[in-house]
Amino acid sequence: MPPFQRILALTRLLVLGLILTGCSLPPLTGRSESQALAPGPAQDTLLGRALAPLQARHPGLSGIHALSDARNAFAARVLLARAAQRSLDVQYYIWRADTTGHLLLDELRRAADRGVRVRLLLDDGGTAGMDTELAALDQHPLIEVRLFNPFVQRTPKFLGYLTDFSRTQRRMHNKSFTADSQASIVGGRNIGDEYFDATDGVLFADLDVVATGSVVPAIAQSFDQYWNSISAYPADRLLPQLPDYAVERAYRQLATEVARPEARSYADAVARSAFTRDLLEGRLPLRWVPTTLVSDDPAKVLGEAPRDGLLITQLAPAIGQPRQRLDLVSPYFVPTQAGVRALADLSGQGVAVRVLTNSLEATDVAVVHAGYAKYRRPLIEQGVQLYELRRQPPQQDAPEPGHGPRSPAAASGLGSGSRPGSSGSSLHAKTFAVDGQRLFVGSFNFDPRSAHLNTEMGLLIDSPEMAQRMSATLDASLPTAAYQVRLDSSGRLSWTHEAGHPPAPVTTTTEPGSHALKRLLLRVLGWLPIEGLL
Repeated sequence: MPPFQRILALTRLLVLGLILTGCSLPPLTGRSESQALAPGPAQDTLLGRALAPLQARHPGLSGIHALSDARNAFAARVLLARAAQRSLDVQYYIWRADTTGHLLLDELRRAADRGVRVRLLLDDGGTAGMDTELAALDQHPLIEVRLFNPFVQRTPKFLGYLTDFSRTQRRMHNKSFTADSQASIVGGRNIGDEYFDATDGVLFADLDVVATGSVVPAIAQSFDQYWNSISAYPADRLLPQLPDYAVERAYRQLATEVARPEARSYADAVARSAFTRDLLEGRLPLRWVPTTLVSDDPAKVLGEAPRDGLLITQLAPAIGQPRQRLDLVSPYFVPTQAGVRALADLSGQGVAVRVLTNSLEATDVAVVHAGYAKYRRPLIEQGVQLYELRRQPPQQDAPEPGHGPRSPAAASGLGSGSRPGSSGSSLHAKTFAVDGQRLFVGSFNFDPRSAHLNTEMGLLIDSPEMAQRMSATLDASLPTAAYQVRLDSSGRLSWTHEAGHPPAPVTTTTEPGSHALKRLLLRVLGWLPIEGLL
């Protein structure tokens, strides 16, 4: 494009941006309100009949089943959608217009065709390229789509960040998938190929749990709170009304995804999965334990949530004071000075504090790594054990004792590792274990964005077995799966991991995955006054 044409195009964009500053969101007058369907008598649904006897034997407790393997996590969502007979309430931060995203949309449509009421609540920042599919689904008589904190301008959507930055930078980061108000999947995964081992790019090692029992009504209530909040806009007030032939064409396109070669292996994975059969026949391994939902008030995106409506306020009394050990896993870890002081205080009290985050070579957000990097030295000086997950080549397995996942990304204990054809793995799970007694699984990152801007949710699971298994897996896998960051005898940062057979320590004082220009860029990014946005 000649220079004058580029200038003209840029000028048009700027003028359009100025015009859009006068645009506003549509009114919510007349918007319907709805609530999660009450579980009702056990005989109402397959899930209800299957779970009622288990819940009767474990009153006040929740049945928890971990989903660390990516394909099993995908199959569990599909099979819950297929098992549902009354309702599906689905809430996500990102929903990709890719193979797994289309497959799951088609499952929602098929459920609605069977008579299931579907409510789909998506953060509008994560719906790129989805307007046609979402508009078509919203026109199904049993599907309602709402967009959370939406963008008025649909194309190009990024202009919303320019014209309404203070609002649009705040996002709904929650993730839940609830069937018949009986079973829910909560955790770190969004919907997209990188979360379900379906891409040749970077795969995310992640963790979800299936929850049943006493915590599910709280998850359903939280969904209702977001669904009926003033930030949840009916899709038909933002997306165009489609003629009937366009709706049918969109449905046909979703249906054809199942037959595509890229989708076949996922259809096979679902067909092989025994998840639904085991759940309905009472054979799915469920740990019946006290479980608490912690979540942000949706008014947080407007800066109006009360203090007791914030997840970070709820966490402290829920987890109690760590006395012996804290294992913290966060892909985007920006502790801030306050966080460094808090972790230093725990370390000073004799608590063993261990943190696992992404290394520079494994992260997918370099600016967040720059925000984190300046805190490495003070953390280490205060006795915090700091680890950074390595980005491993596909199928480069590390020896590990006992049973369990073999690839280094899976060895973090938090998800499946990279496969042949992928370009490696990146940590995406958000979890922590306290004193070998309690485990958190959810969407919350230990960074300012999760604490103050985005809305988050997660489950605090009072299970010594799960908490101790997480810590034991980290003990076994971190030497080969991650770099331990230390200070050497000269006071320089060093990165050590074990490699070879038998494993032997390998140490470097140059940040892995970096070169001089990248290190300079990261240092400059670290100087920018943007920590509150990370």
